[in-house]
Amino acid sequence: MRIGVVKEIKDQERRVALTPDGARELVAAGHEVVVERDAGCGSGFENGDYENAGAIIAGTDEAWGSELVLKIKEPLAEEFHYFAGQILFTYLHLTGVPTALTKALIKSRVTAIAYECVTDSNDRYPLLAPMSAIAGNMACSVGVWYLSRTAGGKGVQPGRVLDHSNGKVMVIGDGVVGLHAAHSARGLGANVFLFGRNRARHEDMLASAPDTFRFIESREDTIGEHVRDADLVIGAVLLPGDRAPHVVSKSMVESMQAGSVIVDVSIDQGGCIETSRPTTHSEPVYRYGDVLHYCVTNMPGAYPRTATHVLTHATFPYVRRLADQGLDSPAADSTVRRGREYTPGFYYQRDHSQNAAAECTV
Repeated sequence: MRIGVVKEIKDQERRVALTPDGARELVAAGHEVVVERDAGCGSGFENGDYENAGAIIAGTDEAWGSELVLKIKEPLAEEFHYFAGQILFTYLHLTGVPTALTKALIKSRVTAIAYECVTDSNDRYPLLAPMSAIAGNMACSVGVWYLSRTAGGKGVQPGRVLDHSNGKVMVIGDGVVGLHAAHSARGLGANVFLFGRNRARHEDMLASAPDTFRFIESREDTIGEHVRDADLVIGAVLLPGDRAPHVVSKSMVESMQAGSVIVDVSIDQGGCIETSRPTTHSEPVYRYGDVLHYCVTNMPGAYPRTATHVLTHATFPYVRRLADQGLDSPAADSTVRRGREYTPGFYYQRDHSQNAAAECTV
């Protein structure tokens, strides 16, 4: 199979979907790997590294013109004209992006497989988890930075100073993002409030930090009560294959103290804070009233070396099976079935007519 690795064009996105080691293994298995020139430079991989692995360095057209195209982030409008019925394996987050992408994928009969919807035999999301972990860690650190007065925040530093814990960090959602954010905040020594549905899952955290960590059942009334005096609110709610629900309303945001900070990690799926809107690494924050919002849609792109290594470690077995066995073999199909179910046809059918959705190849 001819496998193309394209360079990301999203704002300050420097991750790459295949490492030279991965390229070497695919070439050794008899596949042709075409890497867009400089696709790996942002993650520390030079063109020569791929050439030494047996890959071909080529232009954008050649990489996109492959049977299987590997990416990191959803294609942008200026990439739509490359769609030509190939298999596309990437993060798509179709509920959080304009419908133009869904329509373009369907029109061009692209077989799109979403990283974020692929499940394993235990119904976990192995390709979403690595980036969720990085985003959760980052949500805490970036939130702490924007709380500084020099960054426009209220001037509270979450963490332990001598024997006193400072700052209230509120994490809404107890999945991979939420747990990593809560662990990071607890590690600083901040007062951490984790909102979720399963208290038993967090007993170890409660036992190890009884003075600085609290688990609270996630309900509208409990969120509304605690958001008023929270210094940092981290939104980490996920409904796989669907838009994130608004668990923090506009009126709740308006009740927050001036200079408080919101980090909405759910923004890829539309955001779980009603006042959130997508931002970029170049312009990461905005104010709604007196509350700073950080809603960057590709947070892990800030750490491309780490992110590329952990993501490709997770994606490569799926890439290898797709390349070796094709899309329709039983083994390959079982590994990516959910990723196909939740992509263009699913969203278009949900929002439009059955006839239009029938044209999609997924």
